[in-house]
Amino acid sequence: MYTNMLNVLLMGGGAPGGAGGAGGFQFIFIGGMILVMWLFMIRPQTKKAKMQKDFISNLREGDKVVTIAGIHGTVKKINDDGTLKIEVSAGTYLTIERSAISMEYTSAQQKAAATPAK
Repeated sequence: MYTNMLNVLLMGGGAPGGAGGAGGFQFIFIGGMILVMWLFMIRPQTKKAKMQKDFISNLREGDKVVTIAGIHGTVKKINDDGTLKIEVSAGTYLTIERSAISMEYTSAQQKAAATPAK
């Protein structure tokens, strides 16, 4: 006899005359799994996305940044259309999207610049 997964989850097993109270435990178990997934996967991602959004909205002219492609530069102009003009070397400018700025790489670069070399 074939028992499908839904029958196993909802009815507490495929055996006839099974325990009557097992279905409630399974719902609690599934609810616990969803809670754990939310705590360890979904919540941290939304927190990181909010931090990235705040980081990008707080960019100012003169900030040293690193793009997601690894290009280092200095913000020279913030355009109204969601783009930035960065200077990558003296007299060389690139226009890039704000979303192309990497919060992780920029933070790592700023920490390395703040740490004195020995």
